[in-house]
Amino acid sequence: MNSATLMTWANALTAIRLLTIVPLCGAILSTDWLLAAGLFTVAALTDYFDGPLARRFGQSSAVGRFIDHASDALFVTAACTTLACSGHINNVLPFLIPTAFLQYMIDSRVFQGRALRPNPLGRWNGITYYVLPGIVIGAHLLHIEHLLMPVAAALAWLLVISTMVSMGLRAQAYFRI
Repeated sequence: MNSATLMTWANALTAIRLLTIVPLCGAILSTDWLLAAGLFTVAALTDYFDGPLARRFGQSSAVGRFIDHASDALFVTAACTTLACSGHINNVLPFLIPTAFLQYMIDSRVFQGRALRPNPLGRWNGITYYVLPGIVIGAHLLHIEHLLMPVAAALAWLLVISTMVSMGLRAQAYFRI
């Protein structure tokens, strides 16, 4: 893989997402919910548009998809870890997200040069990992914590369960091959 292959518009968007991680965590810890909302929005938009942009310019690749998924895993793990450390969600989910991603890489045989092999439940978990910090940030920004924080707490536990189910199904499929 040469550097020209990595230097794409889609990967530039992914890099922007990576650059939001530390400031987002700082904004959450300092309860600067407006800044957190802005950074979260930037990250979500870059995640939404990087894939279509890569396909539009014919720059889609297995490496690009891996970089995108890895940056998503880093972003949501950092956001959920910060939310857990500040008491907004459970402490279990931040450990499960990177574990599930590592299993995803192993199951897909990424280390043997293969592309990531998605599954439907894992995809929904990945989307919902983004939704959870969005709910918490939105609840605080809009001052409707009493309405949305119980939803966020329940969603975090549902994600623990669905992530464990997804990991179990992926392990079962892996050992059948």
